[in-house]
Amino acid sequence: MVDKLNVYSEILNALKHKKLHMTLIDPASQPVCKAVEIAEKADKAGTDFFLIGGSTNINSSLMDDTIKEIKKITGKRLIIFPGSSTMISRYADAIYYMVLMNSNNIDYIMGHQVKASILLKNLGIETIPMGYLIFEPGMTVGKIGKANLIRRDDELTALSYALAAELLGFKMLYLESGSGSPTYISENVIRKIKEQIKIPLIVGGGIRTCETARKVIEAGADIIVTGTLLEKSNNVYNDLKSIINAI
Repeated sequence: MVDKLNVYSEILNALKHKKLHMTLIDPASQPVCKAVEIAEKADKAGTDFFLIGGSTNINSSLMDDTIKEIKKITGKRLIIFPGSSTMISRYADAIYYMVLMNSNNIDYIMGHQVKASILLKNLGIETIPMGYLIFEPGMTVGKIGKANLIRRDDELTALSYALAAELLGFKMLYLESGSGSPTYISENVIRKIKEQIKIPLIVGGGIRTCETARKVIEAGADIIVTGTLLEKSNNVYNDLKSIINAI
């Protein structure tokens, strides 16, 4: 039986050989059967890991149902991408224990983390501490998280947050411009951060083409996340396959 508590090690080991792609599936955006369909096509296209979550209005029951059904069609690891402390499922392989570092709301800096701590400890879910930064335009996550948005080309502010994340001991850093964003984070920002930090760098938001994915990877991203693209796609496999091939 595969050890449940080694997802972070799997990510690090995989990054020794290639850049990674993670598919984000929001259980609130479609019925469970549709989420499974997206996951099956993403799996065949070659995604490396699945992130489950995103919205704040998802309860543990919906998380459980979505994760259990997706696990029936893939052997890939499923990581919770929480929008709040209610989005915890015992069936997940790990959870990003995130801090929205540039939020003006204490709940997203430490509140939800404290509320979830005892349950996570009792369930034995692997926690992966992660710094989370929201860039302009921020979209829904920026509004809900009350983020003090970082300009997409503000290298100094972005680097300051990134270095703070590493010094605080976070194991990963996620740069996000928001699901459905019309733009993605500047390559110069990604490059500047990657030059200075050693922890894995994840970039998401506004990555909808193989050209954009290639630019983000070449700038220094270790992992790319796509989500909204797949929810709106008429051909998940083809759209995702082109992006994964590019990285």
